[in-house]
Amino acid sequence: MSDFFQLVNQRESCRNYDPDKRPTKEQLINCIKAAQLAPSACNSQPWSFIVINDPELSKAAAPCMQIRGLNKFTEKCPSFIVVCEEDAMLIGRSEPDQKYASIDIGIAVAHLCYAATQQELSTCIMGAFDPEALLKVLGITEPKRVRLVIAVGYAATEQLRPKRRKELEEIMTYL
Repeated sequence: MSDFFQLVNQRESCRNYDPDKRPTKEQLINCIKAAQLAPSACNSQPWSFIVINDPELSKAAAPCMQIRGLNKFTEKCPSFIVVCEEDAMLIGRSEPDQKYASIDIGIAVAHLCYAATQQELSTCIMGAFDPEALLKVLGITEPKRVRLVIAVGYAATEQLRPKRRKELEEIMTYL
């Protein structure tokens, strides 16, 4: 097992992909397997994933992420993983209005991104996209609650950017 903290430091949001180097089906499935193993409230696993690795489909999907002038880097991204929210079946909760699906999806996506990094792939989690246009491009007609799209591929450069984070004292109270 590799050092988890090294993996965490290696992961970054990539916005410059090598368009000529595509992840393998096996690599992408490994990412989904890692997400599948993520913990979720009442083991509800309120997620599903659509993996886009076909060159023509990736090219057609990229403009769906380029809304409001954002995510232009997707033009060079070879693969995408669309993250959808599914119904969560929670048991034994006294707060029926409590929703855990978004938290569970966040945990699963973190697992997915770390699995990608472990395989020398780069990712970028995107929340800005046109879900209706994306589903249309993919030929999906049934309703889907698209929550995130993850760009996946090989970074054009191996140079990591310095991480800018709040100081530990700003985010932690140790009692």
